[in-house]
Amino acid sequence: MGKKIMVVDDDKNFLDELAEVLSLGGFEVVGVNDPREAIEKVRSAKPDLVLLDLRMPGRSGFQIADELKHSQEFMHLPVLAMSGFFTEVEHMLLMNLCGIQKCLKKPLNPDNVIAQITEVLAKTDRLKRREKS
Repeated sequence: MGKKIMVVDDDKNFLDELAEVLSLGGFEVVGVNDPREAIEKVRSAKPDLVLLDLRMPGRSGFQIADELKHSQEFMHLPVLAMSGFFTEVEHMLLMNLCGIQKCLKKPLNPDNVIAQITEVLAKTDRLKRREKS
């Protein structure tokens, strides 16, 4: 099995479909349907990357990403966002402040999602190797 991706989205059907796409792409997937449980699930699952929706009831993706970024334990965990409402250009400053590396526009293209995740994971792996040497 490949790298572990945690997907956080309040739309259960979308979450299931995306989990299937990512699984077929070679990733191990942990789905979280309740954004209030996201941080605890990150602690228990220890994913290699978090992909989260920005607009969710109870807790936004911005809030989750910000908490991860300000946590000693998860500050280096790569976070990608997805949204049908927010755009990366319009919200780049807020995304940068929260530690979101990219924002994918819904509806998602399966090949693009896999390519973006693979790119961010490769960059993260290069940074880790550089830090060790």
